[in-house]
Amino acid sequence: MNDKGFGTIVAIGDCLVSEDVLMEYFSCDYEKCKGKCCIAGEYGAPLKEEELEPLEKNYPEFSPLMSDRGRETVDKKGFFEIDIENDIVTPVVPGTEECAFARFEGDNCLCAIEKCGLPKPISCKLYPIRVTKLTGGGQALNVHHWSICADAFEKGKKEGVRVYQFLRKPLVDAYGEEFYDALCAAAKHLGY
Repeated sequence: MNDKGFGTIVAIGDCLVSEDVLMEYFSCDYEKCKGKCCIAGEYGAPLKEEELEPLEKNYPEFSPLMSDRGRETVDKKGFFEIDIENDIVTPVVPGTEECAFARFEGDNCLCAIEKCGLPKPISCKLYPIRVTKLTGGGQALNVHHWSICADAFEKGKKEGVRVYQFLRKPLVDAYGEEFYDALCAAAKHLGY
C-alpha cells in the first residue's frame, strides 16, 4: 500500500488488476449461501457479446433445466437485457432478482447452463472479480464485496486462499496461463 491509502494497481498486458485481487481472501462457501449470487441483485450477470450466440444456440439443451418463470422470461425478454449502465446482462425474472437461467434443487440455486455441461458466463465464473471495460480497450479487474459472500471471504481467510488463487481456472480460461503466471509473480513480489 502507498502512503495515500490507495492500493497498488498491477498492469498485465491491457489489464489493470487491483491489489485486492491479490490480497483479499476468498473461497466460495456454497453450503452457507446456496447460490444466492444467482438470485440477488438488481441486474443479471454481465455478458460478453461473444457469449450471446452460444446462449441462443444451446438454449434448447439447457432450457429444460430452468424454472418455468425463467423460460417465460426468456420468451418475453430474449437471451439478454441491457442494464442501467448500458451493459449486456442475463435476463432477470420480473418482480424478482433471479437470473432467468437459474435452476433450483430444493433451496439450492444452480446455473442451468452449467448443470447441462456448458460453460456459464465468464463473469459468473470470475466472481467476486468484476471486470470493467476501460476507455481505449483495456480492462480493470477489481474485487466486488457483496454481503451475501461474507462467509466466502471469511472461509478464504481461514483456508489461506486468496481471490486469484481460488479463481485460477476461470482466470486462465479468460486471460491465459501467461497472464495467471504474471499475476502470481506480482502477488509474490507484493508479499501475498
